[in-house]
Amino acid sequence: MSRLRRVWTLFSGACAATLVLALAPAGQAHAGTSGPTPYYLALGDSLSQGVQPNSSGQSVETNQGYADDLYSLYRNEVPGLQLAKLGCPGETSTSMLTGAGSPCTYGAGSQVAQAVSFIETHHVVLITIDIGANDVDGCLSGGTINGPCIATGLTNIGNNLPVILYMLRAAAGAGVPIVGMNYYDPFLALWLQGSAGQGLATQSVALTTYLNGTVLQPIYTAFSDPIADVQSAFQTTDFTPLPWTGQPVNVTLICALTWMCAPSPVGPNIHANVFGYGVITGAFIQEIGVL
Repeated sequence: MSRLRRVWTLFSGACAATLVLALAPAGQAHAGTSGPTPYYLALGDSLSQGVQPNSSGQSVETNQGYADDLYSLYRNEVPGLQLAKLGCPGETSTSMLTGAGSPCTYGAGSQVAQAVSFIETHHVVLITIDIGANDVDGCLSGGTINGPCIATGLTNIGNNLPVILYMLRAAAGAGVPIVGMNYYDPFLALWLQGSAGQGLATQSVALTTYLNGTVLQPIYTAFSDPIADVQSAFQTTDFTPLPWTGQPVNVTLICALTWMCAPSPVGPNIHANVFGYGVITGAFIQEIGVL
């Protein structure tokens, strides 16, 4: 059977990312099928809602996030596919699990409980989740890193994420892909603030790689759920100076792919821009493959 190759090229400044998706053509893999409406369920924090700053600098939900990108791709391969986004900007792993302190209100009491209810009443064919950043992002402020705050956040993720994944898998069953993601490091932008900022940026990368590699990765692996490697897609650990600017690769990319280096009032803002969301989409595609 022939296969369809979809190539997206995203370019911003010095950053170019080519995303390639090889999928079975619509009408072949699903020819002759009928049944309930299939859904892609996107869960997590602000990234799952495609949040970006508006012209006044207010963070708002958009239809230009990675979930929207994935939906645009996979609806061409899964007839009738619909997108349901239950993610909540500002959600932590604790608020996602319990509802306590959540910026969002869910009829079922929490985001994960709402997700379970949705899965049990709809034909879900794909679930993505990003959660954990808000557990620790607030620990870097005022030019310092709060160690006890970091430790508490990492502990909360370690306690909550396994329960969240267990609940989702119990509801979805064995055949539905549940794909997580690790994170880029928005605080690399501090590098532009001189020697003190460069020290903080270096420390933030160490914390990001610890969160991604020591906390998130083992949890998803334990549940046999793949994880989109956004850290590598953003080249988070590459401090190699670029020859034409002397600025590190990772700093250049964080400026090109997020709003962290945008002038006020739009920036600095930790969220990805449309190009950054495209790179995140590519990381997810590598793990999802063909539905």
